[in-house]
Amino acid sequence: MTHIFPTPNRLPSPAAAATDLRGRTALVTGGGSGIGRACALALAQAGAFVHVVDRDAGSAKAVAETAGGRAHVTDLADPAAVGLLPDEVDILVNNAGLQHVAPLTEFPPDRFELIQKVMVTAPFLLMRRTLPHMYAGGWGRVVNVSSVHGLRASAYKSAYVAAKHALEGLSKVAAVEGAAHGVTSNCVNPGYVRTPLVEDQIRDQAAAHGIGEDDVLTDVLLARSPVKRLLEPEEVAAAVLWLCGPHSGCVTGVSMPLDGGWTAG
Repeated sequence: MTHIFPTPNRLPSPAAAATDLRGRTALVTGGGSGIGRACALALAQAGAFVHVVDRDAGSAKAVAETAGGRAHVTDLADPAAVGLLPDEVDILVNNAGLQHVAPLTEFPPDRFELIQKVMVTAPFLLMRRTLPHMYAGGWGRVVNVSSVHGLRASAYKSAYVAAKHALEGLSKVAAVEGAAHGVTSNCVNPGYVRTPLVEDQIRDQAAAHGIGEDDVLTDVLLARSPVKRLLEPEEVAAAVLWLCGPHSGCVTGVSMPLDGGWTAG
């Protein structure tokens, strides 16, 4: 797909040098592609051992092999499967998500419930599972990949917006409870990121509206964003990595917008 907007340079390989995570263990959900993949690779580059969790076995294994970590093929909608994931984790990145677009009056209840299971219940269960290890070690980082939709609403995305708002609240509770144990919890809030999920939305909306894909970007997805381009997954991963670094110990309970100015207006 050709875009009229420039793509920024990828993060150079020394980007993780300022953050030394050697001896730390990370777990990244939705780590097989997009933002999760970028986070897994950035954390591994900084020295962490990374557990890559994804429903897609091939993607999880490929990323884990590149990162020198371990793949876990897991359906996060299944609490029993979540309970089999590692608990000795120093860094938890709750990234996995899915989307469904429909008016409230037509939104399938089973789809709404599934989105809450994957994007709210699974992060809760993973925090509950991994926080005792972080508390015992006196250090931990919970980073929740939220969204601009954790701060703002859009029509036809009731399940996604509800889930991201719930994740924001869950993150703040973890921040308050974890502070005495050296554990921080924060959200990063990207706008539209160049991921397979968004690329599919662009193609679908172009077909639905009978317009070009670049017009979907300007007139639909990025209409409320002063910066008229998609974020790259590596830009989100850089923010996640900074929140795990040496200068962020007092940054907790916050939401970090990476939205091109969307929430400024």
